[in-house]
Amino acid sequence: MENRLNYYKIERNEWSNFYQEYIVPLTEEELLNLKSLNDQISLKDVQDIYMPLVHLLRIHLDSHQELQDSQSEFLGVKAQKVPFILGIAGSVAVGKSTTARLLQSLLSEVYPDKKVQLITTDGFLYPNQELKRRNLMERKGFPESYDMRRLLRFVNDVKNNLPAKAPVYSHKVYDIVKGQYETVERPDILIVEGINVLQLPTNQQIYVSDFFDFSIYVDAEESLIEEWYLERFETLLDTAFKDPTNYYYPYAIGDRKQAIEMAKNIWKTINLKNLREFILPTRNRADLIMHKTKNHAINELFLRKY
Repeated sequence: MENRLNYYKIERNEWSNFYQEYIVPLTEEELLNLKSLNDQISLKDVQDIYMPLVHLLRIHLDSHQELQDSQSEFLGVKAQKVPFILGIAGSVAVGKSTTARLLQSLLSEVYPDKKVQLITTDGFLYPNQELKRRNLMERKGFPESYDMRRLLRFVNDVKNNLPAKAPVYSHKVYDIVKGQYETVERPDILIVEGINVLQLPTNQQIYVSDFFDFSIYVDAEESLIEEWYLERFETLLDTAFKDPTNYYYPYAIGDRKQAIEMAKNIWKTINLKNLREFILPTRNRADLIMHKTKNHAINELFLRKY
């Protein structure tokens, strides 16, 4: 990892000892419902990795509120609640969604009086019809395939305690669901998860990450991410053959070997290219890097020093 001097490198065993006071507020069944397709995580992972992380986030949350109160006192105005926004980035198939949903659940348990919401930036992809019009279907997931101005307006509205609507994306139909939105209104904590949340658009002076109070990058070696991507693809095929409306249905009922070869080609020509050119370069903009090894096990964490 480049620029390691900017981070504290912390091995899993050391990290797990930072905070052990809070019992994991989840059952095996609840954890199973939170994890993404083909992801692997245990209650021990939650205890060793995520409970210390929640404690770290609590420190940042408290500091965030203290700063708002002190600034309001300095200005002589009434203190306003300003939502704490947590960004989670990383490659396709690396397990960002599991991390995001798990943190939403744990933060809701630790802060029962706080409203914790989660959105993914998939909803800010242009609809397939618009991507086709712009000749971008082969670039879906790349920076230019997102309506970044709309995403910026969304997070700006959230920060200003204005009602905000996030479009809904369906992986089942591989497209934006027309007319469906997720309303985010005055959350205490908003988690924003997506491959692009730490990217720096070239045509705008304000970035999504400017609104973040803390950010996490979920990391792993390319070969492992490819393996997880292909495993997830096969899992999708195993379920899609029952549903003709599923985007993956034609591949599920067709030749399996041919479908897997197609997935390998998509990984190589689209997802790997996107990872190398646009996602990985944002890794060192994160406050915390969670590095995974085989079986999605987190073996190292890198915490920004300053």
